[in-house]
Amino acid sequence: MKIALFGGTFDPIHFGHLRAARAAVRKFRLDQILFVPSGHPPHKPEGDLTPFAHRFAMVSLACAGEPKFVPSLLEAPDGEPRYSIDTVQRFKKSFGPQDHLFFMMGMDAFLDLPHWKDPHKLLNLIDFIIVSRPGFRVEDILKMIPSRMVKKGRREKVIQLQRVQLHILGGVHVPAASHEIRSAIRNGRSVAGLIPPLVEEYIMKEKVYKSEPRRRARS
Repeated sequence: MKIALFGGTFDPIHFGHLRAARAAVRKFRLDQILFVPSGHPPHKPEGDLTPFAHRFAMVSLACAGEPKFVPSLLEAPDGEPRYSIDTVQRFKKSFGPQDHLFFMMGMDAFLDLPHWKDPHKLLNLIDFIIVSRPGFRVEDILKMIPSRMVKKGRREKVIQLQRVQLHILGGVHVPAASHEIRSAIRNGRSVAGLIPPLVEEYIMKEKVYKSEPRRRARS
């Protein structure tokens, strides 16, 4: 099987996430994408995130009707920080050596990798699907990876490292960022066309973004 782990805060999940996932399914012939809402990301203060239960519920609603999209509790909070290196290691243990596994994320998140725990170990552990965004270049990726890890003879939209491949997924339009959607909801503006209708209904029913926290991280 070909399976991708797609992690993020998903606060809220929106059509940009879903379009990227559909494009990845088509291009890489994925059998499954696990949507993994982050539990307690170390780089974000705990009070800056909408409670996990809400974010997981929204992901579950967004995945409804998409047979290859699976909401995952892999990072459900347990009081401890959640590091991507640990999540990927648990992910790999759940599947056999015959399965082809990917770690999927946006270009901006990937370029922040040097600030994560054990980034070089992570870059030797699993193939990546990197969702390109306007203004980012492949050269930006090469600048943040030690040259000793990069093999020569780069193919188009594929960077070959010593043990893994970085696949660049382009052509995916992201209509808005999650923080812009939160702001629109709090200010009574329409978010039609930005998030799935079931997710919008849930947000309105549960009043998820009606109160402004003291601090709110951008995502």
